[in-house]
Amino acid sequence: MTTDSPLRIDHWIGNAPVASAARDEVRDPGRLADMVGLVARGGAYEVDLAVRTAAEAFRTWRETPVETRAALLRQAADLLEAEAPAVVGIMARESGMLVATNTAEIGMAANIVRDNAEAGAAFLAPEAYEDAESWVGVEKRPIGVIAAIVPWNAPIILAMRKVSPALICGNTVVVKPAPTAPIGLSLLLEKMAALFPPGVINVVHGGAEVGRALATHPLVGKVSFTGGGTVARAIMKDAAEGLKGVQFELGGNDPAIILEDADLDLAIPRIVGGAFRRSGQFCFAVKRVYAPSSLYDEVVARIRAEVDKFRVGHPLEPGVTFGPINNAGQYRALQGLLARTRASGATVEELGSWVSEKSEADGYYMRPVLVSDIDPEAELVQVEQFGPLLPVVRYDDLDAVIDSINAGELGLGSSIWTRDTDRAVAVARELETGMTFVNNAGTSRLGQKNIPFGGVKQSGIGRESSPIGLREYIDYHAINYHR
Repeated sequence: MTTDSPLRIDHWIGNAPVASAARDEVRDPGRLADMVGLVARGGAYEVDLAVRTAAEAFRTWRETPVETRAALLRQAADLLEAEAPAVVGIMARESGMLVATNTAEIGMAANIVRDNAEAGAAFLAPEAYEDAESWVGVEKRPIGVIAAIVPWNAPIILAMRKVSPALICGNTVVVKPAPTAPIGLSLLLEKMAALFPPGVINVVHGGAEVGRALATHPLVGKVSFTGGGTVARAIMKDAAEGLKGVQFELGGNDPAIILEDADLDLAIPRIVGGAFRRSGQFCFAVKRVYAPSSLYDEVVARIRAEVDKFRVGHPLEPGVTFGPINNAGQYRALQGLLARTRASGATVEELGSWVSEKSEADGYYMRPVLVSDIDPEAELVQVEQFGPLLPVVRYDDLDAVIDSINAGELGLGSSIWTRDTDRAVAVARELETGMTFVNNAGTSRLGQKNIPFGGVKQSGIGRESSPIGLREYIDYHAINYHR
């Protein structure tokens, strides 16, 4: 048990702490007896204070030259990297994610901030058109106050995908962190906010009441949310009261399609990494694997061997490579899904080994699970599990696999594994997903800068990252001068 005293985290409004009488405990999901922090619980009052502060700051921030905004964002990116060693352990204790994962996350978040700073000036440049009769100018203007609602699984990256494009475009922000992992993000946002004029970056903590107050506040111009579809529907209804815009990234049920000529030496470690990083708790994780019958047994055997290397335990224990589930609700959902999958008759294997034996009383621990000989229409194949359960589906007809994938309600990412570049691109173009990765399960650095991250169907509305993602944070104003 850690002896660290719980951190006291307040709201952050106008570059100053704002306390609340009520506080929520944040407990370590891997050591439930340990309290990581006591976090202020806000409501409509704190939201109104933060939004009005942000609206006042917007009056001058929007007039700040884009070059100045970009320079401040570059400083913010440097600050994130400099502060990483001070917060990655805290993040491990509140989220259950590995220290190395948190360190990499902050590095990627810093790159996101730099990318938006770099893209800002060219994106915001006005456009002009002229003929003998008239002149037309099209300008991009900031929206105003942006509400950024962030989940628990990768809070720094997901916050920076909202905060940095909003700020470079001249907006101000109110961030609502997730109640189960708000501390590391809050500490970084407080440091980051100090670089900017008061009110440009604000943080309000709390649950559904805070989310609803943000979505319905008349001075909030847009809500950007990453999370689940149920919450997104509620936000959309609330935002509709003021006809305000929304941007949603809602996860997916990402398939990995192995073709007959795949290089399994390359593919299997990358598929396993893409499925079980963060214990499977990230939006574009590999959620299901399709393997041709000719390779099926070999694919299952290779995945089994790779997954069995994981060492399960608390992320601060030496040697651990696989941490706990973040919260009780997700843990219970996964346990129910695992029980139903066992009852279906599929082959279920719990793999990996304990660094030190854990019980449910210690934390929300699961060993990684490989499921084979499973019906293609089984629940585990058709839903986003958001955890460490990976089904491997046998197929003989690739067209039938594509049809089954496209019939689903979700469409975030997908991956194709083959040596044939032309075939990979051809198959990718048939998939109804927002992104397709070939021979990997995520973006390259070039992809991080240029891919409009997001999905189709119920995987979201709008995009994040790349210059296309900047469009979420501007309005257009056109001037037509008649000669």
